[in-house]
Amino acid sequence: MPKKDDAKEILSSLNMPTAQQSDICCYTLLAMSSITEQSDWKSAHNDWIRIHDIMQFINASYGVRYAENSRETFRKQAIHHFRNAAMIEDNNMATNSPNYRYRLTDEFLAIVKTFGTYDWQDNLDAFLENHPSLIDLYTSKKIMTQIPVEVNEARKSFSVGQHNELQKMILEEFAPRFAPYSECLYVGDTAEKDLFKNEEKLQQLGFAITLHDKMPDVVLYREDKNWLYFIEAVTSVGPMDAKRILEIEAMTKKVNSGKIYVTAFLDFKTFKSFSESLAWETEVWIADLPEHMIHMDGDKFLGPRG
Repeated sequence: MPKKDDAKEILSSLNMPTAQQSDICCYTLLAMSSITEQSDWKSAHNDWIRIHDIMQFINASYGVRYAENSRETFRKQAIHHFRNAAMIEDNNMATNSPNYRYRLTDEFLAIVKTFGTYDWQDNLDAFLENHPSLIDLYTSKKIMTQIPVEVNEARKSFSVGQHNELQKMILEEFAPRFAPYSECLYVGDTAEKDLFKNEEKLQQLGFAITLHDKMPDVVLYREDKNWLYFIEAVTSVGPMDAKRILEIEAMTKKVNSGKIYVTAFLDFKTFKSFSESLAWETEVWIADLPEHMIHMDGDKFLGPRG
């Protein structure tokens, strides 16, 4: 079997993410082990090596040439992740030093040298017992940095970011105040486009959604009044301007529910930067002032208040 395939099997056995089983990662492992097509894995060693040397080895041993300006690609796609997986170490020099080098850890070298032998599986299991797989590490990190949010009394998680922080506030602060008894029919996420989508209910209400349609960030439905709230969470782009209203109207031509258009902002400063583009007959909610709404509704609410 070609040595590149061996290297891929090793990386796969370590539960490396698919991106870290690519050709560039396989060749990096081979170069750092000093394994050529004619070598036995038991002859692997872990001399200190620069990324430049890795590329030179790949070219000389496997006839695959990487441009000198590919060093950052090697660092980002292979070296960084190999180090996170406890496969390699550096020599603690400054990163801009010409003497900055990497090598396989002695522990990882020991299991590499047994690849293809009866000892391989036992050594691999021992390594994985002492070092969480990279997939597990990255999954745990992702979970730790997620934003918990309640959607229709169910727990969900947003990826981290201002936009999703605002969406969380819409669901947990705006909805109870200004859309009581409503249910969420749709909410997106910056990392996962359709975090929650009640397609059955949307179709019952008459939505005609195609792959080309962009749903508002949040859609709420209040059944007791038969009202739909279309809400855009704006941190940098996308307020309820006249163009956006027309887009939503196009996908809701057959919807008979009352339609309420809302632009939500994190703070008053952001609202001011978009105030001139907001469409009339829409609503504004500012998370910093959660008890209040701004009505862009002409004379609809004009009159004395008791």
